[in-house]
Amino acid sequence: MRKIEHIGIAVKSIEESNVIFEKLFNTPAYKEEEVESEGVKTSFFQVGPNKIELLEATKEDSPIAKFIEKKGEGIHHIAFDVEDINSEVDRLKKEGFVVLNETPKKGADNKWVVFLHPKSTNGVLIELCQEII
Repeated sequence: MRKIEHIGIAVKSIEESNVIFEKLFNTPAYKEEEVESEGVKTSFFQVGPNKIELLEATKEDSPIAKFIEKKGEGIHHIAFDVEDINSEVDRLKKEGFVVLNETPKKGADNKWVVFLHPKSTNGVLIELCQEII
């Protein structure tokens, strides 16, 4: 893993949350995108070298909808940038981590993504990200 790629925050409303985070960071979101396969709408903020992703559910049965129903709005995941996502998945599986989707899928912000189950990472949902070339 090379760096924290972004921190994902589950929100009930992208529109309302963008206003709050634009004021907080003193900058507008640089990108909004819908990832239909995940049932989520996202917006991204660049804060210095760091990125924050806001996630709003677009389907009642999406992972974000379930998260908000269970835990409310808040930090959903931490994403790490990796050079070779397939090699990193193999390495982490050998180390005993539980991988939720072994085959990388297309995520937001032009990334291949794989998630690690929070039960194997002290309750934190971890996302691995690799730039799609």
